[in-house]
Amino acid sequence: MKKLVITVMLISFSTALFASREVKGLRIWSGPDDTKAVLDLSDQVDYKLFQLDNPPRVVVDIEQTSLKNSLSVTSNPVIKNIRNGKKGKNTLRLVFDLNEKQKAKSFLLKPAQQYGHRLVIKLENEQVQKKTVQQVLNKKDRDIIVAIDAGHGGEDPGATGASGTYEKVLTLQIANKLAEIINKEKGMKAVMIRDGDYYVALRKRFIKAREAQADLFVSIHADAFTDPKVRGMSVYILSKNGATSEAAQWLAQSENKSDLVGGVVLEDKDNVLAKVLLDLSQNAAMDSSLKAASEVLKSLKKIESPHKKYVERASFVVLKSPDVPSMLIETAYISNPDEEKRLKTSDFQNKLADKIKDGIKAYFYQSPPPNTWIANHVTAKKHIVASGDTLSGIAQSYNVTMTDLKKANNKNSNTILVGEVLVLPNTLP
Repeated sequence: MKKLVITVMLISFSTALFASREVKGLRIWSGPDDTKAVLDLSDQVDYKLFQLDNPPRVVVDIEQTSLKNSLSVTSNPVIKNIRNGKKGKNTLRLVFDLNEKQKAKSFLLKPAQQYGHRLVIKLENEQVQKKTVQQVLNKKDRDIIVAIDAGHGGEDPGATGASGTYEKVLTLQIANKLAEIINKEKGMKAVMIRDGDYYVALRKRFIKAREAQADLFVSIHADAFTDPKVRGMSVYILSKNGATSEAAQWLAQSENKSDLVGGVVLEDKDNVLAKVLLDLSQNAAMDSSLKAASEVLKSLKKIESPHKKYVERASFVVLKSPDVPSMLIETAYISNPDEEKRLKTSDFQNKLADKIKDGIKAYFYQSPPPNTWIANHVTAKKHIVASGDTLSGIAQSYNVTMTDLKKANNKNSNTILVGEVLVLPNTLP
């Protein structure tokens, strides 16, 4: 009788355990490099994954788990269908029918921000060959390449505004506008790090910029702060010695958690960091980052007074490219209701994109990389400011208007400094 009671108790406990763990939902994100199927779980689980051919399938067995709602796939280029069933009494079996064979990886993620426990199945096309980087650095009259990174994406929505606006949506909209106007500039070309709603790992972002042999990396954000009154634009570069303000430190910590939210496991993390930190001893990219960021901030000031009047520094992972000048632009604070509303308008997005472009252009016209079209064809004459010079006097000497002289040098005031180099506008293409 006692054995029977114990057996009944064990069966009841097993059934309760099985019922307490659930697959609550599924999200699928497809990008150019991979497809991620993200299963939302009620708790951490034990599972096994294996692959089958003819036809290609990925099978996931999740122990002591049930399915809360049916799962389905709509118009995905990689996953054709999802089927479910049971293996034994308490194991949930999910079968992903694929359009073609993929290399499958999987990992569990602990709760992060708005998400609970997750199981991520990452699918990579085995037929895709490693990209060969086109050697363009020695090509005469090459375009200057600007890598534009729209922050967040896919599983990681970024910050959320008071009315529910996702940062990832706004950053992609602004990035697309910036790319469009850069591509209209003679001698310049934009490369998008992401061009759709999918997540790219933080380190992969600057790796993609290096693979494209970018001359500049620009990461677009619209972040948040604990105080909803905080407002204004900010421009950041990488710091090796800590953040320049409380907001800068808070933002960097928030952004650097994106991989946990976006569904990324860092492989060989220590080796990558060691290499990056070693390469960062070369300060040329850091100096160029500051010069480029300063020009962009100067241009953005023409829209309104920024959050800080100087380029800020913080330890953003996405800025840790060892040899590509990099900056991160906070276009506004989505946590501020007024700024969220304005950020959603096409007019303000166009203003932002235009002024960011102007700053980038001003930087490259002053410091064009060798063998680029701008270096070879923009033979702008320059004037070095001497003691006693005034902006109006310089304009009169070279027979140019004050307006054109200020525009060519990205100035919004008449202030000039001894030793400053001014570009003369009538010599620009």
